[in-house]
Amino acid sequence: MVNKKHEDNWERLKFDLGNDLLQHLENPSVVEIMLNPDGNVWVERHGENMEMVGKIRYEKASMIINTMASSLDTIINADNPIVGGEIPVEGSRFEAMIPPVVVAPCFSIRKKAVKIFSLEEYVDLGIMTLNQSKIIDEIIKNRKNILIVGATSSGKTTFANAILKKISEIDANCRMAIIEDTRELQCDIKNKLIARSTKKIFMQDLLKSIMRFRPDRICVGEVRSIEAFTLLMAWNTGHCGGIATVHANNAKAGIKKIEQILMAHQFIPVPDMVAEAINIIVNIQKTNEGRKIKEILEVSCLNGEYFFKEIN
Repeated sequence: MVNKKHEDNWERLKFDLGNDLLQHLENPSVVEIMLNPDGNVWVERHGENMEMVGKIRYEKASMIINTMASSLDTIINADNPIVGGEIPVEGSRFEAMIPPVVVAPCFSIRKKAVKIFSLEEYVDLGIMTLNQSKIIDEIIKNRKNILIVGATSSGKTTFANAILKKISEIDANCRMAIIEDTRELQCDIKNKLIARSTKKIFMQDLLKSIMRFRPDRICVGEVRSIEAFTLLMAWNTGHCGGIATVHANNAKAGIKKIEQILMAHQFIPVPDMVAEAINIIVNIQKTNEGRKIKEILEVSCLNGEYFFKEIN
C-alpha cells in the first residue's frame, strides 16, 4: 500500500519532470533516461542504441534532483553532491550528481521493468538460441544455482526475471526468497518472501535472517559486498536452485569477481566451496546486434582448480 507522503512526492516529481521526460518514463520500450552535464537528454530503448531526445536547462535539472533528494529524506549540496534511490510509487532507480563533482547537474533513471520477458521470447528476439533455452529449462528443473554475469546495462536483471518466470512455471510450489537493494526482481510464485536492504540493514543481514524462513530457493539481485560469503554458504547448505547477478565481462571473470569480493572482506576463497555453490554461469552481453547470451558454463573443481564446461 502506497502512503500519502510517497504519493505527494511522486506528484511533485512528475510536475518537475514535465511531459517531455514523463513520456519517456511511461514508454514501456524505454529502459533508461540519462541527463548529461551538457544538458542533453539521452534515452535507451530495448534492443536499440542510445538516442538524444532533447535538452534540459540547468535550473530544471537542479529542481528535479532536489525534489528527488527530498523524497529520499536527504539533501544534496556541494558537501553531499551525490544522491541515489528509488523513485516513490513508480519504482525506477534514480542516481544524480551535482557540482563540484560534475560541471552541471546530471542524472540517470533506470526504469523498473514493465514487461517480463519469457525465455521463449528471448529465443524469438534472437537473444538466446532454442538450445540455450532448453538447457536453462533443465538447469531449473535440476535446481542448479545460477550466477548471471555481465557488464552494466547488459540485461542481467531482465534475464534474471525471465528465469524467475520460468521457475514459476516449472516449480510453482517452491518457497522463494528474494533479496535486493532496489526493487527490480519480479516473481509470480505465490509462496515468496522479498526483502530489501536499507541504509542500516545490509543484504548480508537480510541473508542471515532469511535463511531462518525456510526458503527453497534464494535469489540475490546483485552481489557486491560481504553478502557473497553468506550466499555461498546458503547455496551450499540445501538452498539450491537460486539466482544471483554480478558485474563482470565474461563467465569466468564472474568467478574471479566473487573471489575478489571475498578477499576484499578478509575471506580466503576456497575454490571447492565456490564451485559447489555456483553450479552454472550465464554470461549476457550487449553487442552491436543487441543483447546476446554468450556463454553457459558448468562449474566444477578438482584439487583447488576450477574447470569450466561449455554447455550452450
